[in-house]
This record gives sequence, C-alpha cells and structure tokens, in this order.
Amino acid sequence: MDVTHRQLRRCDVVVAKGRIDAETVKTLSEALALIKKAGRYKIVLNLKEVTYISSAGLSELIVTQNTCKQMKRGELVLAEVPPRIREVLDLAGLTALFNLYETESEAADHF
Repeated sequence: MDVTHRQLRRCDVVVAKGRIDAETVKTLSEALALIKKAGRYKIVLNLKEVTYISSAGLSELIVTQNTCKQMKRGELVLAEVPPRIREVLDLAGLTALFNLYETESEAADHF
C-alpha cells in the first residue's frame, strides 16, 4: 500500500493506493495520525486506486471520523470511491457515516 499526503488551505488530502488490510492499515493509520496530531481535522481520503478494504481498514476510517468530529472540529470525507469499495461500505452499513464525493476537488470544496 502506498499513501501520500498534501496539505491544502482548507483541508488535508490523503491518497491511498493498493490494498487496505490488516498488514497495510498501519501505513494509512500513521499518515492520518500525523495530520490529527498536528491539530488538523478536515481530511479528504481519496480511494480511487484502492482495490480492497478489510474490516481493519474500515475500523481505521471509523476511528478517524470519530476523532475528527469530536468537538465539531472537522470530518473525514471520502473521494473517488471505487464501486467495489462503495459496495463494502454499503454492506457494512457505513455509507451514512461518511460524505462521499465523485472527485477530490468536490470533496475539498466541502470544507
């Protein structure tokens, strides 16, 4: 799994590529933790090139969303979610927990 991060004026954008599973979720978790530790809680997660997400990956998304929403500081929004990943979110009952956007720029404009 490959994770890149860039900071925009209104939010941080994280782009994940590959599989998010028990073995690789630590990479994503560390990237998100650095952003939160810096006091930034408006995060766009681009999943365009994610091919698989396990329960460990879903758990990381939930934990990050809960942290971002504490004290109404921010939110984790998802961008360019592939149909297969969207199906997993639907099956897990998590679609309502996240705002999903078709493009990364639309997601950034959310903030």
